[in-house]
Amino acid sequence: MEIVGYKIYATVDLDKARVARTRMVQKNPRHPVWDEKFYIYCAHLTSNVIFTVKNDELVGATLLGRAYLPVEAIINGREVEQEVWILDEEHKPIGSKIHVRVQYIRATDESSWSSGIGSSQYQGVPRAFFNQRQDCKVTLYQDAHVPGDFEPGIELSNGKIYEPQRCWEDIFDAITKAKHLIYITGWSVYTQITLIRDPRRKIPGDDITLGELLKKKADEGVMVLMLVWDDRTSIEERKKQGLMATHDQETEVYFRNTNVHCFLCPRNPDDGRSIVQGFEIATMFTHHQKTVVVDSEVQGSQKRRVVSFVGGIDLCDGRYDTLEHPLFDTLTTTHNNDFHQPNFPDASIKKGGPREPWHDIHCKLAGPVAWDVLYNFEQRWTRQVGNKFLTPLNELDKILVHPNYSISPTGDAETWNVQLFRSIDGGAVNGFPDTPKEATEMGLVTGKDNIIDRSIQDGYIHAIRRAKNFIYIENQYFLGSSFAWRSSDIKVEDINALHLIPKELSLKIVSKIEAKQRFCVYIVIPMWPEGIPESGSVQAILDWQRRTMEMMYSDITQALQQKGLDADPRDYLTFFCLGNRERGNKAEYQPPEKPNPDSDYSRAQQARRFMIYVHSKMMIVDDEYIIVGSANINQRSMDGARDSEIAMGAFQTNNIANGNEPARGQIYGFRMALWREHLGRHPLRRSPGTPASLPH
Repeated sequence: MEIVGYKIYATVDLDKARVARTRMVQKNPRHPVWDEKFYIYCAHLTSNVIFTVKNDELVGATLLGRAYLPVEAIINGREVEQEVWILDEEHKPIGSKIHVRVQYIRATDESSWSSGIGSSQYQGVPRAFFNQRQDCKVTLYQDAHVPGDFEPGIELSNGKIYEPQRCWEDIFDAITKAKHLIYITGWSVYTQITLIRDPRRKIPGDDITLGELLKKKADEGVMVLMLVWDDRTSIEERKKQGLMATHDQETEVYFRNTNVHCFLCPRNPDDGRSIVQGFEIATMFTHHQKTVVVDSEVQGSQKRRVVSFVGGIDLCDGRYDTLEHPLFDTLTTTHNNDFHQPNFPDASIKKGGPREPWHDIHCKLAGPVAWDVLYNFEQRWTRQVGNKFLTPLNELDKILVHPNYSISPTGDAETWNVQLFRSIDGGAVNGFPDTPKEATEMGLVTGKDNIIDRSIQDGYIHAIRRAKNFIYIENQYFLGSSFAWRSSDIKVEDINALHLIPKELSLKIVSKIEAKQRFCVYIVIPMWPEGIPESGSVQAILDWQRRTMEMMYSDITQALQQKGLDADPRDYLTFFCLGNRERGNKAEYQPPEKPNPDSDYSRAQQARRFMIYVHSKMMIVDDEYIIVGSANINQRSMDGARDSEIAMGAFQTNNIANGNEPARGQIYGFRMALWREHLGRHPLRRSPGTPASLPH
């Protein structure tokens, strides 16, 4: 092509959905050569692949033209290489062409389609920044704490009974026993919480606050480093709390002049953003990763190993909860100093409950993958803080066993293969490759002048496409694939929630209907996003979630009709919300004040019920593969250039479905324990691939 410009870049669009973007070319803008390769997951309805050429400006970009490659040219799966005329907005040639090479591969033709894990030789998601690691250990957690009397009675394949684990107890123990390093990332970290609160499970020193515990460890010589998201709306002298009430300023001030190195970490834009885009990212988006990395003992060795915690639970107020999810009963004990209720404008402990119950999921990782979490921290720290305070690699080699050191006995039935995923870009990490070719091979996405890791979305898509019988999801949000929403009353380009997960799920179900096979998707979400229900932001999200569900049910209904099946679409796709109702007792907390009698707050007190806020970010596929992390199912989390996120995908090599024999390992036990938490003692069926699996 021959166009005069200064910073020329190209994009690839499927109808109104942008799916790829090149770097900017400045050296020879009259004859730009990008020579970039993209692997693009597609689930779009479109008639053309559109290549748009733009000139980047200080504010925004100038359209130079578009080239259209008809889908008919590539639908047969053959590679197409040609020069396509570039047209102006009136579809008139501008005298230039763009050279492209395209090949379309149908997902259902892939050998991995509906194959499940297949065998212990499964290599994980291809073209990802982090490879799948072998010989790992995974501990799965439901909620911050599980009482000792919770015995779900779930039998696993090896004859053992599933044993629930306790998240905050394990984090407390890991921090307490660390000798060399404690690295923490968080959307919010609150120094005044206590991690141990169960009076039936007392631990020496368990009344210490998180802040005092971290200072104590730092004073012992442990290197304590913290990356806490810097909420730009919180200003130390004027508005310390900020719009999101993350305590970021309080936490930073608390650790000043101590041996704890706490850095408030803004969500800085990468170098390829315009001024307007950079301001938007810095003020609207967050660092949402929640990780704890510590050194831990190794039996029979003087050296230590790395253990990491990853998931949805921030170390802050409002997160401690148990399977009972009490509303009123713990206001004088467990939650007396931790009352969290942001759904009423004037809620406070003085006016009484209900508190907002909190349901979440987390995990602990040991083995080689724990080092990947450590490396993620180091990449972020060096990008936004520098090299100071980090323990040098040569020092780590002296005190820690090698990442590939075997932590499992030979033939251990409980070994895991685990792969780390992220949503993050060059504005938040160091260590990305310099060239687009290298980036592509590592599963990274190139932008105008930046590189993006959105492997969490890739991990979800890959798992959905491999699914055989069912998928179980718990997530704080569920919205996306806006390119497929009905758009008669909305401009979907303004929403820009383009990630593929909802559409991938509905198309998976459609493919199973067409093949006359059973398949079920269960999705648990909150009744509404946290906040005042009638507020504009909450109502907007509810509307977008409704449109997402409408799109999915429309796909399923159409497939059933085309097959002449008289079935309920909800037999294939079902959404659930959790709630709790609590009887009163004379001994419970009596608040000194009352809310306005004509308020939702007062009505909730009278009804003595409230939603359980689902904050989980998890997907289980066929009881053999699980994803757990910090990423919501929305564009913010799945984009890669918005909120920073981290997640893991894992399976047990000795607990894979075999023919008609389903997987019955720890993932199965975890799902059944979650269903026991949600459904109580109602009889549960073991095979969730049929409509009768859950009680109606």
